[in-house]
Amino acid sequence: MQTEFAFFPGCVLTQAAKESRMALEAVAPALGLTLKEIPGWSCCGASQAQDVDHLATLVANARNLALAEQIGLPVLTSCSTCLLMLRRAKQELDGGQKDRINTFLAKGGMTYKGTSEVTSLLWELARDAEALKAKVTKPLSGLKVAAFYGCHSLRPESALGFESSVNPKSFETIVAALGAHTVPFAKRLDCCGFHAVYPAEKSVMLMTSEIVNSAAAGGASCIVTPCPLCQMQLDIYQDNAQELHNAKARLPVLHLSQLVGLALGLPAKQLGLDYNVIDATRLG
Repeated sequence: MQTEFAFFPGCVLTQAAKESRMALEAVAPALGLTLKEIPGWSCCGASQAQDVDHLATLVANARNLALAEQIGLPVLTSCSTCLLMLRRAKQELDGGQKDRINTFLAKGGMTYKGTSEVTSLLWELARDAEALKAKVTKPLSGLKVAAFYGCHSLRPESALGFESSVNPKSFETIVAALGAHTVPFAKRLDCCGFHAVYPAEKSVMLMTSEIVNSAAAGGASCIVTPCPLCQMQLDIYQDNAQELHNAKARLPVLHLSQLVGLALGLPAKQLGLDYNVIDATRLG
């Protein structure tokens, strides 16, 4: 397993989902990972800039990647949407846009070379699940996990390419290494609807309710996701969604890094579990 990374936190981990960052920074030393935050990183532009100005978004992410190249390390993020945006940008740059985009970066004295790969916490843990298992100090035996991938961890395969988008196994491999049990549930590969919550609120609330109900029907103790946007959607909006659809199920929703932290024996407060809207502290 690679042990040193240029860390791209992204906007969400620095603000609305800070518990995800707290947990990641808590588990990294225990996992033997060194995260060097990319100096001067900027927003990846997902669902805002990308819909308004594709060129500006590509330049911004080329700059983010160029900054990582200056550190000389691969990029790691624990936000699935940032992962997709950065990998799509790299794909486009390496596919013929590098010279054009470098004319813009040159104005700031920068150059994109294409030397830093882009990966995620999910992928790195799955690459060496045995090493992860060896670091577990508090196996999560008895915990039944609904592993919710989220769209941007899997789709499109052309940009992500780590595993099948219709039959992924990375998340289940990690959960097993942590000593927990993965429950089958029909909505495990669905979209949480986060990016559409404002223009299509009713539809998204139904999606949220169906995901929670599906996990509960499978006997899950909690829902866990590698994406902080999915975690926010399913946690923050869960009460509203369930009340709107007269559903009784309530499940804690954790970020992957929080689940890993529990298996490493880290205290709930250090993992930010007290920031979760649906009470997750009891899991610790």
